[in-house]
Amino acid sequence: MFQINDTVMYGMHGVCKIEDITMKEFMGSQKEYYVLKPINDLTATLYVPTHNEKLLAKMRRILSKQEVYQLIETMPKKQIIWFKNENERKEQYKQVIAKGNHSELIGMIKAIYLHKQKRESEGKRLYISDERFFKEAERILYEEFQYVLDIKKEDLLPLIFSKVGEQG
Repeated sequence: MFQINDTVMYGMHGVCKIEDITMKEFMGSQKEYYVLKPINDLTATLYVPTHNEKLLAKMRRILSKQEVYQLIETMPKKQIIWFKNENERKEQYKQVIAKGNHSELIGMIKAIYLHKQKRESEGKRLYISDERFFKEAERILYEEFQYVLDIKKEDLLPLIFSKVGEQG
C-alpha cells in the first residue's frame, strides 16, 4: 500500500507524487483512489483506483540511487531486444513500454541505438516507429534516473557514459 507523499512510477506517465488518497463516487458506488501528480506535468492529475489490480500493477516505488547506479553499470552487458519483423517488433516494444521493466527498456534502447547506427552507416534512416519507441523508452527510464539522482536532463547521458567508461 502506498502513502500520501510517496513518489512512484506510474506506467507511461512516469514519476508521480501521491498527493492524496480519496474516496470518489463512480457509477453509484464509493471507491478509494490514489491521486497522482506527474512531476513533469503539474497540470495533470491521475486517479488510480486502489482496488484495481491491473492499474496498480503499473504503479511501483521508484528506484534507489544504488539501484540506478547498478542498472547503469549493467548497460554494456545488457542483451538487446531486436525483432527483424517490423510488426512483431512494434508489438514487443509496446509491451516493453507498457511494463516499464528497466532491464527490458535498456535492452530495447540499446537495440534501437545499434540498429540506428547500422542504418546510418548504410545511408538510411531509422523507421519512424522505432524512433518513437526509442524516445519513449528513454523518456521513461531517464526521467526516473534524473529524479532519483537529482540531476538535470543534460547531465544524465554524460554521467551514464562516464560510469560505463569506468568499466572499460
